[in-house]
Amino acid sequence: MKIVKWLDNYFEEVILVALLIGMMIIMGIQVTARYAFSYSLTWSEEITRYMFIWSGFLSISFCIKKGASIKIEQFVGLFSPRTRSALRLVSYTVEIILFTYMIPFAWHYIQNAVASHQVSPAVGIPMYLMQSSTLISFCLADFRLVQKWIQRFLEVTGKREIEVKGE
Repeated sequence: MKIVKWLDNYFEEVILVALLIGMMIIMGIQVTARYAFSYSLTWSEEITRYMFIWSGFLSISFCIKKGASIKIEQFVGLFSPRTRSALRLVSYTVEIILFTYMIPFAWHYIQNAVASHQVSPAVGIPMYLMQSSTLISFCLADFRLVQKWIQRFLEVTGKREIEVKGE
């Protein structure tokens, strides 16, 4: 149970930090190789680009979990805490519908990539591995939104104390 709680708290952060460190190391090696040895690595830009794409998509669920979304706090602040929770519940419902709607399209996108047998030009990585970032991020976003939805539902129904901090 300890592992599940740790994964719930830190799953996205660990992956995002690892991707950031990886991008930093790869680009540091590329810059050093280019300027110190007049040698350019053919694969560094491609790998870094794919790591950046993965981090962008994974950050969706991270932002949902942390409540780091675009919102108008002055408007939301006009309402009582219970009304704010109800408004967020509606927002989460719309977001769940959106991401759930996108999952079959992402799956179809990956299936097309698998069928095409396309690989990346410099490294030869199968492109479906890169394109699977959409499906994984939409599923993780749905998971995080359902967590938030349950939390807000319990607040609206009075079965849980309303959180003041964060979103």
